[in-house]
Amino acid sequence: MNKPLAERMRPQSLDGFVGQKQLVGKGSILRKMIDSGHVPSFILWGPPGVGKTTLAKIISHQLDIPFFTLSAINSGVKEVREIIEKVKNMQYFNQLRPILFIDEIHRFSKSQQDSLLAAVENGTITLIGATTENPSFEVISPLLSRCQVYVLKSLEDKDLLSLMNKALTEDTELQKRNIQVKETDALLRFAGGDARKLLNILELVVDADDGETVVITDAVVIDRLQENPAAYDKGGEMHYDIISAFIKSIRGSDPDGAIYWLARMVAGGEDPKFIARRLLISASEDIGLANPNALLLANACFDAIHKIGWPEGRIILAETTVYLATSPKSNSSYEAIENAMAEVKLSGDLSVPLHLRNAPTQLMKDLNYAKGYKYAHSYEGHFVKLDFLPSEIKDKKFWFVQDNPHELKLQEYMKKLWNKD
Repeated sequence: MNKPLAERMRPQSLDGFVGQKQLVGKGSILRKMIDSGHVPSFILWGPPGVGKTTLAKIISHQLDIPFFTLSAINSGVKEVREIIEKVKNMQYFNQLRPILFIDEIHRFSKSQQDSLLAAVENGTITLIGATTENPSFEVISPLLSRCQVYVLKSLEDKDLLSLMNKALTEDTELQKRNIQVKETDALLRFAGGDARKLLNILELVVDADDGETVVITDAVVIDRLQENPAAYDKGGEMHYDIISAFIKSIRGSDPDGAIYWLARMVAGGEDPKFIARRLLISASEDIGLANPNALLLANACFDAIHKIGWPEGRIILAETTVYLATSPKSNSSYEAIENAMAEVKLSGDLSVPLHLRNAPTQLMKDLNYAKGYKYAHSYEGHFVKLDFLPSEIKDKKFWFVQDNPHELKLQEYMKKLWNKD
């Protein structure tokens, strides 16, 4: 059975690598390291399908270094220690440190990442990690401090078209067919800067046509993809369409719709932390002050997902999804910050009123810093009237109450304090 097109087209050298010129182009930092034969541990951060795995394999191939690979999805501390032990036993025969490539290193737990530290620090292995998530948040500090981080970007359309033409002219299987590419907009749109996805779509379209001539148009690409609903991908258009439908179902107070789109993401292998982050945002943006407990539950969900992961994490996500979808809705806080940001853009950097400034030195006191400030807790009801905005906009309003029980109570309380209508 033939390998998939994406695997057949995987380049074996930097000269065949598409895109990422800032890292692998002539005179670039990674090319210099490879040419020098000295490669330290590093982490490749970028979206799916931009060449992280390929780049690691090219480095190993060009330097003739033993290459071990682990996937954080199905490997643990035991597998890490087994490889490190194997490397220790073979170092006598090879002066260059073997490469341990860990795909999706952000999915490793703290203990799993800890198990790598000593081997990286003492030079037993050269670690190359690949991640689609910001390593500042997902990789432990001791490990991150021992690795350089290189950022890979989504491929540009010109890179994708170059790759497509390369596949059509060089792949032995595609050469057997008469393939005519009439339109490329849909191919590029659905690929979303992902080389692997582009080649998978190209192969899908070609394989679905049993005629001698294959004509590729936008309509043909869309039709073929619609026939393959399982083609959920975590980086392309369907990914964003589904998360959009998920959030809009919550905002629209439809728990059944929200749960369905959640199930689509779970079945598609979406990162649970991505879903939990979106629930956090929705709890504040769409529910807000109408039910402040929503943010607390969403935050608890986010913490729990970090501890549990799949498959049980789907239950926690489902509970939070239903709770948010069935909560009363308000976007008054969201609109308040948008209103304030618009004012900042309009009026610029207005001075902080003197009475609101700190006065830690005598000079500042002599300049009337903090003069006239009244400490609210020293007054009845822990409140005293004072101006808290710059004088130029002292009567501006940014937060406007919306029609829900909780905010109406807040409005009554504010009226009582300020004696305003």
